[in-house]
Amino acid sequence: MKKKLLHAIAVLTLVVCFIFPAKAQEAMLTTEKPADTTATEAVSESLFDLSGFVDAYYAYNFNEVPFTTSFTNAHNSFALGMANVVLSKNTGKFGFVADLAFGPRAEGANGYVDANGRISTLTLIKQLYVSYAPADWVTLTFGNFSTFVGYELIDAPLNLNYSTSYMFTNGPFFHTGLKANFKLSEKFGALVGVFNDTDTKIDVVPGKHIGGQLSYTDGVVAAYLNYLSGRHAEGEGVAPDVFSHQLDFTGTVALGKLGLGLNVTNRMFDPEEGDATSWFGTALYLNFPVSESSKIALRGEYISDDDGVITSVGDNSILALTLSGNIKAGPFIFIPEFRIDNSSKEGYFKDADGKDKTSNAGVLFAVIYDF
Repeated sequence: MKKKLLHAIAVLTLVVCFIFPAKAQEAMLTTEKPADTTATEAVSESLFDLSGFVDAYYAYNFNEVPFTTSFTNAHNSFALGMANVVLSKNTGKFGFVADLAFGPRAEGANGYVDANGRISTLTLIKQLYVSYAPADWVTLTFGNFSTFVGYELIDAPLNLNYSTSYMFTNGPFFHTGLKANFKLSEKFGALVGVFNDTDTKIDVVPGKHIGGQLSYTDGVVAAYLNYLSGRHAEGEGVAPDVFSHQLDFTGTVALGKLGLGLNVTNRMFDPEEGDATSWFGTALYLNFPVSESSKIALRGEYISDDDGVITSVGDNSILALTLSGNIKAGPFIFIPEFRIDNSSKEGYFKDADGKDKTSNAGVLFAVIYDF
């Protein structure tokens, strides 16, 4: 356990120190909606702000089985994504967000089952929180909110690729609890929080998770060092308690027209008795504008899964490459995409007949309406 933790800390330290700091998918999306002063004044007088999106896609996989990452679980089929409606208000000191979502993508991200195994109404809640800023250097947020860990987001319009990474799929989606964001200076910030079980809206496992973040942003560079830890599973009988620890770095940097993003993460599961298990991942994101309204985006991801935590195959690894177009036309975003995932060992990828494969490739086309 100590060896693996030291390995993760060393890798992340090298990233921070020797790679010019590159979460912030939003920071890479340099094309913003033009300001509309009249509309802004009208909205400011309303009870709340309204935004959201809807999305759908078609996917075809050459193995005739879907990808094993989040939200693209269809093959040779037109599929629905998510209908998202966000009601919000921020007066500077006080604020709230009611972020509601419907559809398969919402169930994959926010799915919550009741005692009978049925999807409950909690699945409709993607985020639901209130915020209070007692001073200009601190903001308190209480409720259910998206995670601060990782690079990619649940919201399809905020990712340049439509399909998601293995790190996103296996990392946290959201937290329920209390967090405090601190403005340390014009460029540096910090976050501390205490939460229920990861990706739950009602606490199940006794004890709380704790998390923290150190950040740097200057308009061109954004860098975030994140940590999340807590009891992952309560022991029963002779089974021990299991604790989860995740160390994560995300960042972006703009090099002229080229946008670069980086995500490095290590998640460990440490039982009170017995050996710890872990997985490690890193992804590089590149995007380049080909016009004022379109970009080409490339994601390269590597997963080291020696303990078989993700793939259930020991000493395995995955290399996944995704090439996407991201084309904006008014409120529409069109994303044509090609993706190929390769594993170092058989047993994880299979075809429609159940035969072992070492790769899975496919194409998809997504349409998003963002408002």
